[in-house]
Amino acid sequence: MIPLRRLASAVAAVVAWLLPITAAPAQEFPTRTVRIVVAFPPGGPTDFVGRLLADKLKASLGQSVVVENKPGANGAIGAEYVARAEPDGHLLFLTTVGAVAVSPHLAAKLAYDPVKDFAPVTLVVRNSTILVVKPETPVSSARELAALAETQPGAIPFASTGSGSMTHLALELFAAAAGVKFLHVPYRGAAPALTDLLGGQVRAMFADAPVLMTHIRGGTLKPLGVASATRNAVLADVPTLAEQGFSNTIAENWYGLLAPARTPAAVVAKLHDAVVAAIAAPDVHEKLVQSGAVPAPTSSAEFGAFLRDELARWGRVVRERNIKED
Repeated sequence: MIPLRRLASAVAAVVAWLLPITAAPAQEFPTRTVRIVVAFPPGGPTDFVGRLLADKLKASLGQSVVVENKPGANGAIGAEYVARAEPDGHLLFLTTVGAVAVSPHLAAKLAYDPVKDFAPVTLVVRNSTILVVKPETPVSSARELAALAETQPGAIPFASTGSGSMTHLALELFAAAAGVKFLHVPYRGAAPALTDLLGGQVRAMFADAPVLMTHIRGGTLKPLGVASATRNAVLADVPTLAEQGFSNTIAENWYGLLAPARTPAAVVAKLHDAVVAAIAAPDVHEKLVQSGAVPAPTSSAEFGAFLRDELARWGRVVRERNIKED
């Protein structure tokens, strides 16, 4: 039998040997380039936010940080790519609400689970969803557009960036709250929808504030309302839909950062702190605000709870409004 004193000494030696190993992921991370997957083409608002973060994170993480664009399937292609990655923090997903809270209710089968297959890092921004029309449209508010729709039920062509997109969901919530019908015209992305709105082929659309800000400031589009809980700071004179009498019309297209499930907690914590610091940096914060995005960092636990709430909420909307995939 091994003497207790010798056994205790041996156990202590093993524990001392293991401690550096268990601490290694946090101490060593990152050991190579960190990639942030954006599930949309370059040049869009998600890509813009991703590249702002990447540029700022290089210094704090001590490694190159790059954006990798993997567009398609309302974010599902990028989501699956990250969900199947090595859980070491070197591949991350800057997701929008669609891939993790809407698509799971639309797709017959997804290759990932939005809760089980990811480790939440932090919410990054909330994007106000703005209702816009061309300046010559004879309405000046969401209420007046609803009144116009009452006289032309189902006839006013209303663009979205695709069936099941946040812009489509915003339209469905608005139409339900107003008790009117529009002619839904789904497009494959914001660019073609915006082109046809500017060209007069459709009469109205919802879109993320960063997509619309240049046109609103230039006077080529007129904002009628904001599908958010509060007004946007850079469009302070544009009331929310709720202020105009339309309840249950919050449809913000938020962006959040996810890592693959089973990423070590210490690595997630290091990423969280670095991203929150990047968002708070005056130059990054100002660029986000001026683009129309609302910086909204959270703790990892708060983001996880928020994601689960959003998944349940949009599931109800999809079922109640009988929304289908394109």
